[in-house]
Amino acid sequence: MSDLDSTPLPARSWKLPARAMPVAFAFFMSGIMAMLMSLVITAANRGFSDGYLQAVLSAYSLAMPVAFCCVMLVRPVVIKLVSLTVHAP
Repeated sequence: MSDLDSTPLPARSWKLPARAMPVAFAFFMSGIMAMLMSLVITAANRGFSDGYLQAVLSAYSLAMPVAFCCVMLVRPVVIKLVSLTVHAP
């Protein structure tokens, strides 16, 4: 056994750099909201009948990219509105 075998490998970081935070936030926010809205709207329109899950996934496949683009577009407006309505720490 050589010294190379006993040397621990450095841990790989799976985290994105801090500059990716706005995009990561938009991705997770839009993904969660699009799924919730797809679940609720599909249930309201069709009920919980046969094919409900397939209809939800079909709606989600359209809603997710649209929601992601919308979050990215309105983010600057929302940041400005929050700064106008909330005291800075």
